[in-house]
Amino acid sequence: MKHPLNGVAFVFPGQGSQVVGMGRELADRYPEAREVFEIADEALGFPLSRLCWEGPEEDLRLTANLQPALVTVSTAA
Repeated sequence: MKHPLNGVAFVFPGQGSQVVGMGRELADRYPEAREVFEIADEALGFPLSRLCWEGPEEDLRLTANLQPALVTVSTAA
């Protein structure tokens, strides 16, 4: 029996793909996406959503911020 996910691949962005404002339109348009950002903010103990949407870019580029930001945006999408 063929598994239903055979032939399906998930591709996630890596460092260098970030841009201030990423995920903002998703969160504004879809309550489920906004909830993903709210969960991330709470879990991390700081407003990751604000960092993604408003920057500053130099803080977003830091690996400690960027990795959870990319996971959050990818999950919200």
